[in-house]
Amino acid sequence: MKNALPLSLYVHIPWCVKKCPYCDFNSFEKNSAFDETLYLKALLIDLDNEHRDNEYQNAEQRTLSSIFFGGGTPSLFSADSIYAIIEHAKMLFKFDEIEITLEANPGTFEQEKFNAFFDAGINRLSIGIQSFNDSHLKTLGRIHDQRQALTAIETAKKAGFENINLDLMFALPQQTIQQATKDISTACEFDVPHISHYQLTIEENTYFYKHTPVLPESDLIWEMQTQCQNLLAENHYKQYEISAYSKTGKQCSHNLNYWHFGDYIGIGAGAHGKITHKINSSTEALNAELTITRRWKHRQPQQYINNTLNGKGLSGSQQLKQSDVVFEFLLNALRLKNGSDITTFKKHTGFNDRILKAAVKNIDSSLLVIDKNKIRTTAKGYLFLNTILEELLEE
Repeated sequence: MKNALPLSLYVHIPWCVKKCPYCDFNSFEKNSAFDETLYLKALLIDLDNEHRDNEYQNAEQRTLSSIFFGGGTPSLFSADSIYAIIEHAKMLFKFDEIEITLEANPGTFEQEKFNAFFDAGINRLSIGIQSFNDSHLKTLGRIHDQRQALTAIETAKKAGFENINLDLMFALPQQTIQQATKDISTACEFDVPHISHYQLTIEENTYFYKHTPVLPESDLIWEMQTQCQNLLAENHYKQYEISAYSKTGKQCSHNLNYWHFGDYIGIGAGAHGKITHKINSSTEALNAELTITRRWKHRQPQQYINNTLNGKGLSGSQQLKQSDVVFEFLLNALRLKNGSDITTFKKHTGFNDRILKAAVKNIDSSLLVIDKNKIRTTAKGYLFLNTILEELLEE
């Protein structure tokens, strides 16, 4: 479609070998109920439904800009299943060379299997290292150790993968600054294009929420983050989002689409999607020429499979109100170090800049600025993004 928003595909594979105590994602330990063949069948039907659904009336005219296999641990699936999903998406959406990411965890790496993933069309790996320290890995409930983490990266490179992201966490229980920077320096030695660096936070509905470990004090966390960021910068990793650092031109296209408020289809248990389509300009809905719909799937894998196979795969949908659209745009765009263009806001929401300026009029100018067709946080504001978002919610 001419001038259409970017359209991405997210595929959720919800199983893990073991559920980590800090994880609040929609994931489940692999057990006897795990049925790859049946889940694959449901995914393909789900994708067919998304493609032809009336609420996605223009989707068949649009080309996918990226695919992301997330979880869970997608690398538990076979390369044949991953290939089948990619080929089915290619048949529906007619794309050529795009970024196709697979999340993988050390402990599920085998050279032959990852050779097959590469041959199947995966061209970007996101490896859940979290730490290279055996003690911290044990505390985090990971199934791998330092040796397996190092082997996983080498295995990926030998398979032909050049576009690799390493996930690392900091502010871990009992972690020192020296240990945190050691994790970063170890990752930098591999010279991968992308590193994600997250602070461990305690989320509800996790084991850590019920049995909270002792975390480093806030001053120590701040110094830990600062030193790690400096080390990343010294190794030519530029921060472009709160937890994302990349070499020049190696940002994650799929995540950038989220942060720029682009469209995406979500298939799989608990997956969410967002699609924008044009409405009659005389319609007063949202006071815009666009309407934005979110929809989601059943969270439990077996329920998702059963309902999808029986023609009831959709769990719910919602058309966003004006206030929701503006807030969600800012929630995503302000995560980016450089913010977003006003023209992007107009194109991706259908609203004019007056609505955006009205939404942020009470935010302190020392935290947030709009200038030269750009909305962005200040250096100070980027450190207090939660404060900005809380104030926006109160509007």
